[in-house]
Amino acid sequence: MPEVSRKAALALAASVSIALLATACTGQPDSGASDDAAKETTINFWHAWSAPNEVKAVKSLIDGFEKAHPNIHVNVVGNVTDDKINQALRTGGDRAPDVISSFTTNNVGKFCSSGALADLNPFFKKAGIDPQSTFPKPMNEYTQFDGKRCTVPLLGDAYGLYYNQDAFAKAGIKSPPRTWSEFEADAKKLTIPQGDGFKQLGFMPDYHGWETTTEHYFAQFSPTYFDANGKSNLARDPAFEKGFTLQKKLVDELGGFQRLEKYRATLGDEWGPKHPFHTGQVAMQLDGEWRLGMATDARPKFRIGVAPLPVPDDQADQYGKGYITGTIAGIAATSHKQNAAWELVKYMTTNTDAVVGFANDIHNVPSTLAALKSPKLKYDPRFRTFLGIAANPNSTTTPASINGGQYLVTIQQFGYDYESGKENDLGAGLAKTARQIDTDIAQAK
Repeated sequence: MPEVSRKAALALAASVSIALLATACTGQPDSGASDDAAKETTINFWHAWSAPNEVKAVKSLIDGFEKAHPNIHVNVVGNVTDDKINQALRTGGDRAPDVISSFTTNNVGKFCSSGALADLNPFFKKAGIDPQSTFPKPMNEYTQFDGKRCTVPLLGDAYGLYYNQDAFAKAGIKSPPRTWSEFEADAKKLTIPQGDGFKQLGFMPDYHGWETTTEHYFAQFSPTYFDANGKSNLARDPAFEKGFTLQKKLVDELGGFQRLEKYRATLGDEWGPKHPFHTGQVAMQLDGEWRLGMATDARPKFRIGVAPLPVPDDQADQYGKGYITGTIAGIAATSHKQNAAWELVKYMTTNTDAVVGFANDIHNVPSTLAALKSPKLKYDPRFRTFLGIAANPNSTTTPASINGGQYLVTIQQFGYDYESGKENDLGAGLAKTARQIDTDIAQAK
C-alpha cells in the first residue's frame, strides 16, 4: 500500500480531511440500512490505490466478491484522495460512495465523531463476527473511537528494522540488536566518519529522517497517549520521557544534530533508488514492510537483513513488537444500500482467502489473525518478520482522536525542537506540549 502516491499524500490528506470532516453533515448510522442485500443492486466503492499493480489487485478482489455475490455489482472508483471522499460523504447522492477506503488512519476519530461513516458494531453483531478475535489488537484499536466502530482494517503496515548484513559482518556484529543499548552500540560501530560527514552512518536518528517519526519510535516503549478522561498523557507516562531521552542521546552520540542534518541533506529521497539504505550510506533503517520490495528492486551491493525494531532494555521480554497502522474501510452514513455495502466490507476485511489474496497482490500485511497464519500467503522469507510484528500482542498503534492526527504533529514538532537543542528542558517541554494537545482537542469538540 505505501507506494509513492500513498505516502506523498498522507500529510496533506490528514490536514485537509480534518477540515472537511469538521464541516461534514452528521450522518445517521442506522439510515438506509433497510435495503435487501439479496436483491439486484449496484454499490459504489471509492479507494485511493493508483499504481498499476494496485489497481489490478483491487479488480481481482472485487471480481472475487461479485462471483460470491452475483446480485451485487460494484462500481469502482480509484485514485481518490481523502478530501474528495469527505466531500462526497458530506453531500451524498447516487454517485457518492457507499463504501470507502482510506490510507489515513489518523482520521478515524473524526470519521466516527462526525457521523460521516456508519457505526459497524451492529453489522458485526448481526453477522456473528467478533472484531477482537478477528483482527490484531492494534488494528482493532485504530478502527474505532469513543466506543464507536466506524471503520474496519483492510490490510496493514508493520514497522521493523532493516540492516546491511555485510556491514554488520565487517563491523563484527553477529546478529541484529534486540535491545536499545545493543542498538545504540551497533549504530556507533557501524558509523564511519568522513570529513565533516560520514562514509557510512549506522542509523539516521533524526525525526526529519525516513520513517523515524516519534510515533514509530515510541511504539517500542508502549506508551499511553491519553488517560481515561481523554487528556494527554505526554507529561505523565514515563515512556515518552524515555523515548525522547534515548533518541536525543543517539543523535548526540552519532555526531550531533547539525552534522546529521548536513549529511541527511546530501542523501537520496525516501522513494527513489538512491534511498540511503539502498546505497549503503545508512547501515540500519526503521521502515515498513514495503521497504523490502523497494530495497530488493534497487539491487543493492549487500545482503539485506530484516528484524523487529529493538526494545528498551527493561522490556527485553517484549522483543518482536512494533508499530502497526494500515488502510481502513467504512460505509457511508448517507448510503441507502448499507446492507449491500456491508456484504462488500465483510468480504474484503474478514474473508480469509480474500484478505490473503489481496495481501499477496498488494504486498502488505494481512489484517486478520487467521490470514496472518494462512498457508496461502506468498512472500519473501524475510517478510515473515512483519507478519510476526502484526500478530504480536505487544505491538501498538497511535489512538484515534477527534481532531485526527493533530496531536501527533504537535508531538513531532516538540521532537524537532528537543533534538535540535531549541528546547532543553524535557520535562517542561512535555508539559507544555501536553497542554497544547488538550487545548486543540477541546477546541475540536
